[in-house]
Amino acid sequence: MNLTHGWTITEWLEAYRSQSIEPRAALQALRAQITPADPTWIYVLSASELNQQLDALSQLGDANALPLYGVPFAVKDNIDVAGIPTTAACPAFTYIPSADATSVARLKAAGAIVLGKTNLDQFATGLVGTRSPYGAVPNSFKAEYVSGGSSSGSATSVAQGLVPFSLGTDTAGSGRVPAGFNNVVGLKPTKGRFSTQGVVPACRSLDCVSIFALTVDDANLVAQLLQGFDQADGYSRQQPEPAHYFPATPRVAIPAKPDWYGDSAAEAAWQTTLQKLQAFGVELVELDFTPMFTLAQLLYGGPWVAERHAAVAEFMRDHAADMNPVVRGIIENAANFSATDTYRAEYRRADFARVIQTLMQDIDALLVPTAPRHPTIAQVETDPVGVNSQLGTYTNFVNLADCSALAVPAGMRSDGLPFGITLIAPAWQDDALVDFGRRWHASLNLPLGATDRKAPAINPRNHTPAGYVRLAVVGAHLTGMPLNVQLQERKALFVESTFTASHYRLFALPNTTPPKPGLIRTSGADQAVKGAEIIVELWDVPLQHFGSFVALIPAPLGIGTLTLKDGREVKGFICEGAAIEGATEITRLGGWRAYIASLKK
Repeated sequence: MNLTHGWTITEWLEAYRSQSIEPRAALQALRAQITPADPTWIYVLSASELNQQLDALSQLGDANALPLYGVPFAVKDNIDVAGIPTTAACPAFTYIPSADATSVARLKAAGAIVLGKTNLDQFATGLVGTRSPYGAVPNSFKAEYVSGGSSSGSATSVAQGLVPFSLGTDTAGSGRVPAGFNNVVGLKPTKGRFSTQGVVPACRSLDCVSIFALTVDDANLVAQLLQGFDQADGYSRQQPEPAHYFPATPRVAIPAKPDWYGDSAAEAAWQTTLQKLQAFGVELVELDFTPMFTLAQLLYGGPWVAERHAAVAEFMRDHAADMNPVVRGIIENAANFSATDTYRAEYRRADFARVIQTLMQDIDALLVPTAPRHPTIAQVETDPVGVNSQLGTYTNFVNLADCSALAVPAGMRSDGLPFGITLIAPAWQDDALVDFGRRWHASLNLPLGATDRKAPAINPRNHTPAGYVRLAVVGAHLTGMPLNVQLQERKALFVESTFTASHYRLFALPNTTPPKPGLIRTSGADQAVKGAEIIVELWDVPLQHFGSFVALIPAPLGIGTLTLKDGREVKGFICEGAAIEGATEITRLGGWRAYIASLKK
């Protein structure tokens, strides 16, 4: 087994920074590990092609400057890599692009190295991973079961521990179902968050580039590098505002009557997962998913198949016989729909999307089994369309409803196969899903993919969500105090109660309504003046509301930088030194609550 087997992005970077490995030797050794007969891969870069990337890497920077320096990744073979064939799993369709897809270019600029192109259901049409002339991709745990699709090879390359992350695409669940079936993370962004320039379209108006990773943190790191407006992509969008993060007790809606299509092991795993989620502090609410199911039926039962035809119409005209017969049969259904049908279906889509978005206003997220069953390859061969449709039960509606989604592992089934769940939220709530998903995944103590390595522990205290400012409050803004409502109105998130470093003094300021304290940092030059550790609460305040919060703070108080007991530095309340004249020093009490309690004695 290679030394790097199952490494996360962090571990790759730490190894480079400590100089325990060197990119050229490590990546050439990794490349040599790949078995040519493994249907995970359609194309593995040659030694010389890999060296060309490594030569370019040396000109970009080092492991301390580049966020993905020398980190290998795989690319689904409907996403362009310059100079490498793109097949979309159809040999007759093959072309060699002269430029990288925007997503690949951004990752290369961050130092990442493409190891190869991965197998998929042809033209990204399928959720099974079997519709490819390059072979059916077997499940990473049990080869007789499907890997899921269409991003089959991208999921299994990560699950096998060969690469820490990969790129897939997701139109109907292709970036989520394979994640659930292979015990890895699948991040499906809000439509338009990542550019799809340089991607062979499936349904261009719905397509997303997706991310597979061993951990949620790794998926999120890649997402931060991929996001951003792309002028070359007509469907690219700017993020309007930060996510609204889940409260301490998130309220999550689950399907009221899920259909397991006879898979009792999946049903049992779901029930176990619900118990774990409740123990994790989640409030579960049953919801009628009829609007979701109705919307989902439009994807393959409506004129969106014509959008798939639009992507390959010219190719099909001359090469229909070269296509997978199941894929061809699905796309040929485009002939059954007129332009009038398309507009009528779009009106229905908009109406059902509005219904779903309205239902989600009273909850923090939807929670679904990533797939309701896990079929064998033989079962798919017997009923390729019917089984595939079942796998899309909880995925097909998501892009039609303009939602974000995160597929995360949930545990192992009684038969030894992985079981996964997916969190779904409105558009641009990607970061909220990541924040919850990372804590959930870390709590399970599961192996990473199909490796024997465990997910690394995380410290939520050290993680400030994107778009938030961590703030230390010391007095009237503490939980239960008169001004705490100002934080609640701004949807701030409580993090923890902790202490300042020992060089602070606390005073009760005179003539303030409601009563307020002043926190003063002691001077190291005056040894006679002793400070102490003062109790504070940490809250994460949305950046968009931070200014309005600060505007409410009266003199002599203000916001500065506080040092905590463990050395962390956060924003927090400070006080002008002149204000302590006539104030009562209460440092010895250790905090504002103790002072307020002392007044009642």
